[in-house]
Amino acid sequence: MTTSSRHFLLCPGFMTDQALWSRMAPGLAALGTCTFADLSRTDDLEATARELLAAAPDRFILIGFSLGGFVAREIARLAPDRVRGLVLMNSSARPPRPEIAKRNAFLIGHTKERGFRGLSSEAVKKAFHPNLRDDEALIQEVKDMALRMGGEAFIKQLSIQRPDRRADLAAITCPTLVIWARQDELRSLKESQEMADAIPGAKLEVIEDCGHMTPMEAPDAALRLLADWLEDRDI
Repeated sequence: MTTSSRHFLLCPGFMTDQALWSRMAPGLAALGTCTFADLSRTDDLEATARELLAAAPDRFILIGFSLGGFVAREIARLAPDRVRGLVLMNSSARPPRPEIAKRNAFLIGHTKERGFRGLSSEAVKKAFHPNLRDDEALIQEVKDMALRMGGEAFIKQLSIQRPDRRADLAAITCPTLVIWARQDELRSLKESQEMADAIPGAKLEVIEDCGHMTPMEAPDAALRLLADWLEDRDI
């Protein structure tokens, strides 16, 4: 498959924008044309998927990171004939744990009452490899993305209903690559493994020495996996 015929639709994670992909963007551009989804208004997975589908080309390759993986799977569910390939990076098909749902409800109420002041440094640090948690510039990049997204996006994204979709994974028919990072403390290997096991023909790859924020922490490794997979599957 030629590079000129590939079109990527990239869906970012919670409270991140196009800057999430900045370190991968040059390499992605060498592999195909890129469209970067804006999830700042997302509070419903199906509605967001339909909105993105309305603006997308006829056929495309989906890349979903973390929360973006939930959006990507919804797109694949709604329009399987249009998705040439699916990449699920540091994501899951599970519903939030009860303690996470409770925390989200608290944060929604707190933000509505007191306003949004951004993400805390401690919260952001948990998303990175332990060796990167003192990298103030890197932490600030994530905090800046969240501030650009703003309080309305924060409330909307925390309000998203994410039901258990593990039973739906077997219906995904397009070539699928699942990527997990060894030091990801927000998503487990088991979550990635169960997606790869349930999606017919899916491939699981693990990136070493990387936390949850793979597009920022290990862009070169992610690009190599993507390029090899595209070539192997002739996508």
